[in-house]
Amino acid sequence: MEAIQRDTSAIEIARVSETKSLSGSRVMVIDDSNTIRRSAEIFLLQAGCQVILAENGFDALAKIADHQPDVIFVDIMMPRLDGYQTCALIKKNSKHKSTPVIMLSSKDSLFDRARGRMVGSDEYLTKPFSKENLLKAVEAHLASSGEAQARLDDAPLSP
Repeated sequence: MEAIQRDTSAIEIARVSETKSLSGSRVMVIDDSNTIRRSAEIFLLQAGCQVILAENGFDALAKIADHQPDVIFVDIMMPRLDGYQTCALIKKNSKHKSTPVIMLSSKDSLFDRARGRMVGSDEYLTKPFSKENLLKAVEAHLASSGEAQARLDDAPLSP
């Protein structure tokens, strides 16, 4: 019985620390797939993030200035304005140049990763992604972002 209580306590501590580390962070997810957007939204909301969703690059560019995301996930394969073009436009804006952009794709080739780096992406996450991989990517980039980290340190601990 004590072992079960210890295991439960360890899980609770891990969940609380995960929630505190991401609580209040603003994460944008740009993907033309409703399924991917919803999956990411659920994972991020459970971790305490504020989530901004966009169906395409144009939608995202219209929302970025208003919402000032701390981390942006962008699908590579989208109609009209693809992920590479969207990332390049985000990074060209001086206000958002330092905002981490993580490319999302079901293709995992060296060429795709290199092309993403050329337009300024900070990381590459292969779809389908797990909750753990998605949250690790957010956490890693928030830790390297001083402004976002200062705000997170002041965020209240969520239950």
